[in-house]
This record gives sequence, structure tokens and C-alpha cells, in this order.
Amino acid sequence: MKMLKLLVPTLLLLCTAGCRRDDDAAVRALARRIIPEQEARFRFEHLADTGDSTDRFELESRGGRIIIRGNNSNSIAVGLNHYLKNYCLTTVSWSDCNPVEMPAVLPKIEGTVRGTARVKDRFFLNYCTFGYSMPWWGWKEWERFIDWMALQGVTMPLAITGQEAVWQHVWTRLGLTDEEVRAYFTGPAHLPWHRMSNIDRWQGPLPQEWIDGQAELQQRIVARERELDMTPVLPAFAGHVPQELQRLYPEAHITRVSYWGGFADEYRCSFLDPMDPLFDKIQRAFLEEQTRLFGTDHIYGADPFNEIDAPTWDPETLGGMSRHIYESMAAVDPEAVWLQMGWLFYADPTHWTQENIRAFLRSVPQDRLLMLDYFCEFTEIWKQTERFYGQPYLWCYLGNFGSNTMLAGNFRTVAERMEEAFSEGGDNLRGVGSTLEGFGVNQPMYEFVLDKVWETGLSDNEWIDRLADRRTGHRDATARALWRTLCDSVYTLPSQTGHSTLTNAHPSLEGNWHWTTKPTVGYRFGTLWHLWEQLLTVESDRDTYRFDVVNIGRQVLGDSFLTLRDRFTEAYKRHDLPAMEHEAALMREVLADLDRLTACHAEFSLGRWLDAARSFGSDEASKRYYETNARTLISVWGDSYHLTDYANRTWAGMVSTYYAPRWELFIERVTEAARAGRPFDQKAFDREIRDFECRWADASSPLALPAEGDALATARELAVKYKPLFDTLP
Repeated sequence: MKMLKLLVPTLLLLCTAGCRRDDDAAVRALARRIIPEQEARFRFEHLADTGDSTDRFELESRGGRIIIRGNNSNSIAVGLNHYLKNYCLTTVSWSDCNPVEMPAVLPKIEGTVRGTARVKDRFFLNYCTFGYSMPWWGWKEWERFIDWMALQGVTMPLAITGQEAVWQHVWTRLGLTDEEVRAYFTGPAHLPWHRMSNIDRWQGPLPQEWIDGQAELQQRIVARERELDMTPVLPAFAGHVPQELQRLYPEAHITRVSYWGGFADEYRCSFLDPMDPLFDKIQRAFLEEQTRLFGTDHIYGADPFNEIDAPTWDPETLGGMSRHIYESMAAVDPEAVWLQMGWLFYADPTHWTQENIRAFLRSVPQDRLLMLDYFCEFTEIWKQTERFYGQPYLWCYLGNFGSNTMLAGNFRTVAERMEEAFSEGGDNLRGVGSTLEGFGVNQPMYEFVLDKVWETGLSDNEWIDRLADRRTGHRDATARALWRTLCDSVYTLPSQTGHSTLTNAHPSLEGNWHWTTKPTVGYRFGTLWHLWEQLLTVESDRDTYRFDVVNIGRQVLGDSFLTLRDRFTEAYKRHDLPAMEHEAALMREVLADLDRLTACHAEFSLGRWLDAARSFGSDEASKRYYETNARTLISVWGDSYHLTDYANRTWAGMVSTYYAPRWELFIERVTEAARAGRPFDQKAFDREIRDFECRWADASSPLALPAEGDALATARELAVKYKPLFDTLP
């Protein structure tokens, strides 16, 4: 029996190795997950090794089957996706709530189709994504998302889930109590900003059930990513420590970092000088424990000064810090490569002068520091720093802040800048990536960025046509023209922090009150309205089409609210009460209909977000804890008004229970002031509405959420209803 137990794993290993020579087992399993009824019609083969490390794929039809070849599993997955998108007109969403819709008969490929990668590495994710979009994911959601990344050719996913289990081990070994460690962590949705040294303790202590569950989840995540030839980017120690560590190591050089996000002093983080001997000890303990739990692929993310001040702005000292951070990694893992966000250079150009950037980058050995040029659709740091002073870098598209639901993305500019980077970016341009803060509503923009990595012979205009075809499931001239106009006239501006329609803003008579809710668009409102009208004439039963109907309609209704608010304000200034009441009634109707329309697709659901958060609880008390944390992030965010509504999103239920009540109270208070002949007191209203916002974030009573409706029928009804208004939009 003992011999049999030893023999079975060996036979399985030999079988797996043999299968991979003839048929890629990892991509076979991926296909079985996303297209189980058609999976047997595909064959996944490895291309012969020619000594060229360039990623590539081939497609052809043979003997009634679709043959997909690639130089590795990742390239084969890209080949599969190329076939699904361009032949089957099928979209595989990053969200598991969206179906994968396939034709009854697999289309034949004429000849051999080839694709070749133009860069080596493809990065995806951002620390913030793990808070704004992913904190309540289980394996079901992660499994679909990893499949999506493989299909898009992502080779370097950020993999920071579960690190609190590692830190718990490290800090307790260094002498802190378990209670101190768990209190040092924030609540789950705010962990990204704890990991980036921005806040400690907020909505802690972190439950042990969360820490243990996330460690188990991370083991599954990195195992699947490695199966699909991805290189997970795990974290490393960057200097953030519990303040209590000073008690145990009084000689250690620990300082408090600068204030962040309006949080009170009790939530400020502490930073250990990288030159301190304790730094090396912590780095070793962390990397060894992390490797024990999750393995290693030798690329480590470390970001010591993200949106906080460095202890000094002396270039020589900054260089010494970066050199020692790298050396502390290399002492544990001689193959270590440090991955660093370039966001800090964009966010604080006053302190990050060219002298300081040069000192920081050049103090790390060549090719051992990999930079992410974080927000290239807006500002390309590679052009300002002599291509990062020779260190390898990736051109990155950000595209979304806070999981905001706003049509955003400068399509043509992104295309031009990527082509320029490919031709002028230098030999140290290693790849392309996306550093989205949240998933939002603009998935095609990310597909476009990752598709441009591959030379397949498709022009940008042909790519748009194919996108239109797969959104509707068939070739349609109206849909193609519509998507061309969207890319040329609507998708013209990059995403902004706090991007939203005015519906989601803290109410005010003029402007948008705060920087966290910006209703900026780069198109005329009437343009999008007429595109929505055209979309509603297209015939399609695809879920992707229904999503577009809801998504564009959501934006149209949201855009119109700005006009109504401005008309309401003008009527108030004229002391015209009947006109105020008329505009107020329209404002109420738009908010109610916006809630009804977004209820027609699962992606726009507050209930889905809250139910997922509550699912992590083991009893009612813990369920409420997770729900409060989830509510807080998307409303008040923190402990002051500074970040309120930054993570706003137009979701069914969010509109009816949070945004609409705020506007209703605003209408009441402004109308009361007008009737009394006194000025509206915005400051008094702000205090009143802040109380409502905090109560909403902390509420535990079930919300009355709208029922799911028919997307097309609802949209057509609303288009008719609001046509007189929409036709007056500028």
C-alpha cells in the first residue's frame, strides 16, 4: 500500500508532463471552466522551441477542430481568446456574474492566424483594486478573474492577498501580542491603504477568521496563476511597522509618517528607517515566512513613500534608502527584483525632483528595479526621466479611480501613446500594464490596451468594429458606427479622481462641492443621448448588449441631472418657487429611474456588494462588521469629509438609499429657505447631511433594494419618457 501511495503521484506527474507535450492541461482546464460545452472541439498545442523567447500563438482549423498553439500556456490562452473574440464574437468578462455566450457552431479559421507579443511583460492590478473591487471575493470570483487575466495575456499579476497572515507571524515573533497586531490592521476593505503605509487601525481589529481565510485563498490564487504561466508579484517589507514596536526596540529609528486622507493622528503610520539594523531582520522574517506559505517568483512589490513624505528629501539619503531596501531583499533572495509604483513621482512632483528620482533609481543595481509608469494616459514619467534613467519599466494605463462608474478613457490618445512607447521607449521598456484602482464600467478599454501588446494585423478601427460585433453577437452596421463614435467622441478624456455624475455628489447649489465627485466629460451631453437612442434600435439578445444599454443609459440619465440641478438653482436665485418645484420633481424622477435602470443588470448592484461582504461573517455580529466596512468605503470612506464619496458608484440601491435621500433633503432645505425669504445655509446643510452619511455607513437594518427589471424594455420606456428633456441637452 505504501508503494502504491508513492507511485500514484509519480504516475500523475508523468501523465501531466506527457499531456502538456501534446495538449496544454492548464488551458484545457480553463476552457472547460468557461466554455464547457465546446471545450472538446479545441486542441491546445505547444509550439516547437526555436530559442526565441518572444511570446506568440497560432490558430488554425483542422479535422473539424480548432487548433491553438503557443510557446507557453499564457500565449495559448491569448490565442484562445483571440478566437473567441474575433470568430465566435464572444466576450469573457472579468466578472463571474456575466455569462460566456457562444455560437451554436464554432466558426472555421481560414489558413493560419498568428499573433506575436511586442513586449515581454504584461502587468495587471493596483493595491487599491484589492479594496475598491476585490475585498469580498471568494475563490469563485478569483477563479473567473484569473482566467480573464490569462486570456488577456497578463503575465505579472499583483498578488497581495493574505499577507496579513505573514505579518501576524512576523510581528508576534518580534514580541508584539496578537491583540496588538490585529488592532494594527485596518478593516478588510481598507487594507490596501494600510499596506501602502497610509493608515493603521481604522475599523480594526481585523478578525482572525479573515486573516486565516485570506491566507488559504492566496495559496489557491498563486497556484492557479503559476499554472497559467503567470509570475505573481508578492509584497516585500518597505518600512511600515506598528508603533508598538518602539517599545520592544527603543533604539530603532522609527518615525511617524505624514498625515494622509484627513485621518486623525491615532491612525497615522510609523516608518522604520531602511538603514536601521532591524530593517534587515524584519525583511528576512517576512520573506522567509511568505515563501513558506505562498512560494516565490522573485519579484517583490515594495512602495515605501506612496502619498506620504519621505523622512528626508536629501538625494544622497534617498539613494541610500532605496539601495538598502533592495539589498535587504537580495540578502534573502539573490534573484530578487524590486517592483516599484511610479505613482509617487506623479503625485508629488515638488519633492520628487529629477535629482531625487535619479538618486533613488540609480542606487539600485541595473535591472533589479522594475518601474511601473502608472498613469500614462495622462502623464508619461518615462519621458520626464530619461526613460527612468535606464531602469526597466512598464507603460501602464490606469483608467479608473475608486471603482467609479463613469464612462472614461481616452481611446485614441492611448493608442498613439502606446505606439510611441513601442517605437521610442527604449530597450528598457519591458512591458505594458494596467494599474486600475477599480473595475468600474469600462472593461473594453483594458481589453484594448492588452490587445495592443499583440501584433495580429488588426488596425485600431478594425478592433473597434470587432468590439461592436461581439457586444451584439453579430455584425451590425449601426452598432459599428455607434462604437466608432464612442471611441472618437465619448472616450476622449482620462479617468479622474472621484469621477462621477452629479447624482453621486454631496448636494450643493453650484459646482460639485468637493474634489471627490467630478462630473467632467469630454463630449456634448446630446451626443451620448443620440448614441443611446441608436443603441436601442439594435437587435441583440446578448448580455453584453444589455449591459451596454444599462451602462450608457445610466450615464445619459446621470449627465442630465447636472442640467436639472442648474435649472433648480437658477429658479432659486429668481425666487421662482413654481419653477423650483418643477425642476425638483424632475430631479426626483431621474434619481428614481436611474435606480430602476441600474437594477436591470447585476454589475450595478449595491446588494451584491453588501451580500458578498456579509458572507464572510460567521455570526450576525461579524456579518454586521463586514457590512459596515463595506458601506463605509463607498460612502464616507474614512473619519472625515476629505475622502467622502471618492469611491462613489451609480448602483441600484446606492441611488435609492444614499444619493437620492441626500438630494431630497437638499431640495427640502433649499425650498424651505426660498419660502422663508432667507439664503440657503450650505454649511448647516453640510453638517446635517454628514450626520445622515455616517448613519448610513453604520446602519445594520436591511435596505429596500429595487427588483431586477428588463433592461431593454426599461431603457426604451425611459428614452421615450425623457426625450423632450434629452433633446434640450447641450
